[in-house]
Amino acid sequence: MSPGPNRSFLFAPGDHPRRAEKVLEVGADAAILDLEDAVAVAAKPGAREAVRAALARPRRCRGFVRVNAFGTEWCFADLHAVVGPTLDGIVLPKLEDGAELVAVDWMLSALERERGLPPRGIEVMPILETALGFSRLGALAAQAKALGGRVRRLAFGAGDYTLDLGLSWGRAETELETARAAIVLHSRAAGLEPPIDTVWIELRDAEGFAASCARGVALGFQGRLCIHPDQVGVVNAAFSPPPEEVARAERIIAAFAEAEARGLASIQVEGRFVDYPIVERAQRLVALARLIREAPGSA
Repeated sequence: MSPGPNRSFLFAPGDHPRRAEKVLEVGADAAILDLEDAVAVAAKPGAREAVRAALARPRRCRGFVRVNAFGTEWCFADLHAVVGPTLDGIVLPKLEDGAELVAVDWMLSALERERGLPPRGIEVMPILETALGFSRLGALAAQAKALGGRVRRLAFGAGDYTLDLGLSWGRAETELETARAAIVLHSRAAGLEPPIDTVWIELRDAEGFAASCARGVALGFQGRLCIHPDQVGVVNAAFSPPPEEVARAERIIAAFAEAEARGLASIQVEGRFVDYPIVERAQRLVALARLIREAPGSA
C-alpha cells in the first residue's frame, strides 16, 4: 500500500481473528497485528496464520506486524511466516543493538528476493523501550539510517521503559520527558523521520490522553501508538494540522514567493515575521495536510 500519514498505529492481538480484521478498518493510518506481548506463549505459533489471513483481506490502512524481540526463540519464525505482498512493515520491539537491525534487514532482504517482492519494500519500525536501548540511542538511530530506507522512523514504548527503569508512570508523564526529547533529537540528527510516541494505557482518562497527545505534538513526534479503537480519532485529530493553520501556511508561502521575486528574504505576514525557516515549516505543514487528504480512506 502507498505511504500515507503516520499519525496513528493501532495494535490488535494477532491470535484474535475478528479483532485483527477489525483493526484494519477503523480509520488508523496503520494497523499493528501483534505477535509479541498480546499473545500468550502457547498461542504464538498459531497466531502467525491468523495474521497472514487478516493481512490478505481488503483494508483501508497499511498493515504492520509486531514480531517477537530479536533475542527470543520466535523472532525468525515470525518473520519467515508473515513476509509477503500484503505486509507493509515489521515492528521490532525492544531494540538494544544495531546488529539486530542489520540481521533483520538481511533476513527480510533474503525473504523479499525469495518471494519476488521489491527490495526493501517492507519497512522496519523499531521500538526503543529499555535503558540499554536508550543509552545507545544515537548509535542505533545512525545504524537505522544506514540501512538504505529499511528503517524510516523509530517508536517509543513507555510501558517497558518505565518497568525497566523502575519509574512510576504518572498522568502528567514528567518521567518520560527525557526519553521523549532524546528520541526526537537523535531521530532528527540521524536523518530519520520524526518518531512515533508511546501508547496511553489509562483508557477511561480521555482528558489525560488528549493532553498527552498535545505534548507529543509539541515535542516533535509525528504520530502515536494506540491500543484501543476509540483512541484513533483523538490521535488523528491531534497530529493533523488544523485547517486554519494550513490556510495561514498557504498565505505565508504565497506572500514569501511574491516577496522573494522582488529580492526580499524577510517579510511580515499577518503580524508574523517570516524568513526561510518559517516558510520551510509552512511548506511541511501544507505537505502533511495534502498527504492526509490523499490517504486511502480519507473523507
